[in-house]
Amino acid sequence: MTALAVQHKRWCLTVDATDFLGGDVIDCVTADQDWARSMAFFSRKPVVPVLRFMGPIGMATPLRPGLSIATAAGAIEKAFSLSKTPAVAISINSPGGSPVQSHLIYKRIRQLAVEKNKRVYVFCEDLAASGGYFLALSGDEIYADPSSIVGSIGVISAGFGLDKAIEKLGIERRVYTAGISKATLDPFLPEKAEDVERLKSLQRDVHDVFIGIVKERRGAKLNAPDSELFTGAFWSGPKAAEFGLIDGLGDLRSKMREVHGDKVRLKVVPMQAGGMLSRLRRMSDGLAVPLPETGSGYGAGNAFSLTSAADILSTLEARALWSRFGL
Repeated sequence: MTALAVQHKRWCLTVDATDFLGGDVIDCVTADQDWARSMAFFSRKPVVPVLRFMGPIGMATPLRPGLSIATAAGAIEKAFSLSKTPAVAISINSPGGSPVQSHLIYKRIRQLAVEKNKRVYVFCEDLAASGGYFLALSGDEIYADPSSIVGSIGVISAGFGLDKAIEKLGIERRVYTAGISKATLDPFLPEKAEDVERLKSLQRDVHDVFIGIVKERRGAKLNAPDSELFTGAFWSGPKAAEFGLIDGLGDLRSKMREVHGDKVRLKVVPMQAGGMLSRLRRMSDGLAVPLPETGSGYGAGNAFSLTSAADILSTLEARALWSRFGL
């Protein structure tokens, strides 16, 4: 038998449970308690996951991978499933890098944004240029600091010609190929006009993809001719907003508080470790050579990690990327 009674603001449900406890069991919850629990559920602080994309994009060295779909996929997936709040925030500080990795990360973010019905907010820090701006296009709204550098919608390839240097040193370059274009743009051989044209054709193809994504994502917001937007030039935050490349000036915390209230919580989702390669890198970082005791200065008693030549070159390449924008 089941009976329902109201006494002193208490809802009482009586259930016949003789098979279990040999008598009736009464489970009573006060209306006040029930109301309080309901309100607590709806008054929980909203949580906005935050992804931080920092540094050059692409593989730097085998033991020191840059930002790529392999290193970012886990964090991206987690960010879109972490909270019921219909938003994900992304902070970007990148000079660009690999166009392929930029596109793959961009696509993964957009796919999950649609699947999970989330709005993506992007915030540019010092730099969102080239591939960094490509990542920014994954946002439904893009914001920057007044001093941020934004843009550089173009493609670049760079190298050195060393053929004259080895000639002066009396070094003869010997190359054997199967395929007449296999030694294209070899830095130790004289440059060929047809090789340069082939490279420029490839660059135009990559550039067209980039331009297409900009127009698809920014659409009618763009407020400058193609001849100005797509030259590879870059601008400050206010100028980027004027051109429609971003939606305005602002910072992550202020914007999220504006959208979701002052009690919003921002939860940074760290990039996932790179498995065995990451562990090997940490092991190599742990190997140290002590400096001689000098008795004073920062060198006294310190130790420097053993760094491979590849890591040094990777650092120089990354530094060159940043320096192109005066950073």
